[in-house]
Amino acid sequence: MKKLVLASLALGLMSGAALAETIKIGVVGPFSGPAALQGRNFQAGIDAWLAMNGSTVAGHDIEIVYRDLPAADPAQSAALTQDLVVGEGVHYLAGYYYTPDAMAAAPILEEANVPMVIFNAATSAIVNASPYVVRTSFTTWQTSTPMATVARERGIDKVITVVTDYGPGVDSENAFVAGFTGAGGNIVESIRMPMNTNDFSPIMQRVKDSGAEAVFAFLPAGPATLGFMQAYVENGLKDAGVTLLAPGDLTQEPDLAALGDNALGVLTTFHYAVSHDSPENQAFVAAASKAIGNPADLSFPAVGAFDGMYVISKMIEATGGNQDAKAAVEAVKGLAWTSPRGPVSINPENRHLTQNIYLREVAKVDGHYINQEIQTFENQGDPGWKAP
Repeated sequence: MKKLVLASLALGLMSGAALAETIKIGVVGPFSGPAALQGRNFQAGIDAWLAMNGSTVAGHDIEIVYRDLPAADPAQSAALTQDLVVGEGVHYLAGYYYTPDAMAAAPILEEANVPMVIFNAATSAIVNASPYVVRTSFTTWQTSTPMATVARERGIDKVITVVTDYGPGVDSENAFVAGFTGAGGNIVESIRMPMNTNDFSPIMQRVKDSGAEAVFAFLPAGPATLGFMQAYVENGLKDAGVTLLAPGDLTQEPDLAALGDNALGVLTTFHYAVSHDSPENQAFVAAASKAIGNPADLSFPAVGAFDGMYVISKMIEATGGNQDAKAAVEAVKGLAWTSPRGPVSINPENRHLTQNIYLREVAKVDGHYINQEIQTFENQGDPGWKAP
């Protein structure tokens, strides 16, 4: 009997040691290079979640392992992901700012038995690349479709579209065109720009020549958006009354001060604004601002990371810390919570995030430029998702 008790105690101690295993989360993002601010926002969202919730989940310490991917590079993304899985032994993968990078990493997940939580990459098809992909960001179909409704409600009949020629840009164009033409609007021309475009004056001339009443634009958040906005103003389109419509990537908060009064009145539809008025967002902004150092640098990738950490924590709880990607993903299908952005839930059919999309207008409040929410499109799913 004594031997049995000792054996049971030994097994219990071994079980406790196993339960105390550190859970590693590998995060791939642009932590240097021209999009480094977006990577800093990933980190700020993670740090805010840890500060508000602690670094232990279900008895397990959490360790974040970062890998820098300065620009979209699918081959390098796959290599970094492989290194995190094999070299670091991570239990979860997260981050992925650009769609091509997420798509390149997705085939690794099933063999590695590791879920991936997308903090930003916004093409609808990413979730079809692996059953172990879960999204806490948004899709460009989701954020662009409501803008078609806004345009028609404001009496706009003729639009030219200008988008960056890669997955999210094409999705954004298709979403707006489908909604706008379906409501009786006319697309006079569609322009797709290479990702490395930095001279927008020729494009603005084409917009002028098109006779459009408005231009619908999509560029990935970063340096190019600032150049595009400046070209829109400097080439006289704003003064000529050509309305600028876009998803919110174009007016991310860190760029608003540089854009200044030129951005006033620009309309965007998006899932999150730093100025969103809720207790949850106030607490998040306080923690994330402290983490990022300069509150003016805070932007939407931070909330994707913050909510991503929440989802990963629920996966850890559901699996007891065991590495079981299928069980982890199943556990969060249908998960609903109140995010800093508002009410959200994970669609159990496609693992996309259902969330509010807000119409925002750039405004100046108390001397600061903000994306002021003026209309809400509630409980928006992803109209661009198609079953594989």
